[in-house]
Amino acid sequence: MSGPGLRAALCFPGQGSQAAGMAAGLDVTPLGQRLLAVASAAGVDLEVALRGDEQSLRPTEIAQPALVFTELVLAAALPPELSVVAVAGHSVGELAACAVAGALQPEAALGLAVARGRLMAGMREGTMAAVLGLDPGTVERLCTETEGTVVVANLNAPGQVVVSGGLDAVAAFSVRAREAGARRVLPLRVSGAFHSPLMATAAADFARVLEAAELRDPALPVVANVDATPVTTGPGLRERLGRQMVSAVRWTDSVQRLVELGAEVLVEVGPGEVLTGLARRIAPGVRAASVGSLAAAAGLAETLGAESSR
Repeated sequence: MSGPGLRAALCFPGQGSQAAGMAAGLDVTPLGQRLLAVASAAGVDLEVALRGDEQSLRPTEIAQPALVFTELVLAAALPPELSVVAVAGHSVGELAACAVAGALQPEAALGLAVARGRLMAGMREGTMAAVLGLDPGTVERLCTETEGTVVVANLNAPGQVVVSGGLDAVAAFSVRAREAGARRVLPLRVSGAFHSPLMATAAADFARVLEAAELRDPALPVVANVDATPVTTGPGLRERLGRQMVSAVRWTDSVQRLVELGAEVLVEVGPGEVLTGLARRIAPGVRAASVGSLAAAAGLAETLGAESSR
């Protein structure tokens, strides 16, 4: 997937970006057909990603493999002249990033997404909330001052932090955050306290699943969620993927690291434009684009060329 053209970093969205019809038409590709068979053998019907409505895509055990399926097929359709310098994925999107970087076979990445989704869906304690308008240091301090378990879960962009924890603790934190000047505190529709200590049991189980997976050294650096480090070894990826469920997603730092690695354009591969919007806030001097369909993938080089000529 590398060539002499634009230097790009590929970014793969996580849960919350799923949308009705996001995988429409992807089942006609050879990779799409193989991955559908893998999902079916694992007891997951990805027809909902192809033809289901938004409600049917909401369960964690469906959303996560459906996203990885969509992202892998779209990534395979990107133009060869795109010179990819690094990859990153937000939360479950990191599995797609590992596959595109060559550390995992696509089938293995999808299998891990199935396992991850099921494990996280089983941890139904707690909730999450997005905090707008407070800096990370203030959010961290308020978490520490709040009784119970509530931690920073996502550092998404300047002024946008997500917290995660127990129901009562997140509710108490939300009151404190508003008193501290947060513009908004928005409860998220999630099934559990993702990226918090309340995921410890699922994380331990997933670490055992990872031990059985073949993770090779990637051909491209994978900027890891947990520490925004460009990882270039299979063992390094395994260790970080194992910690991810109980650690914060450091997306702001990750995007900045992708730019430091030489990315001239940040390409979101998957449904929606959440990461594209975040990229424009984090690195306003770098171009950002989104690829949510086979047509958009095939036309990416032309789209970027047209933008650069304006």
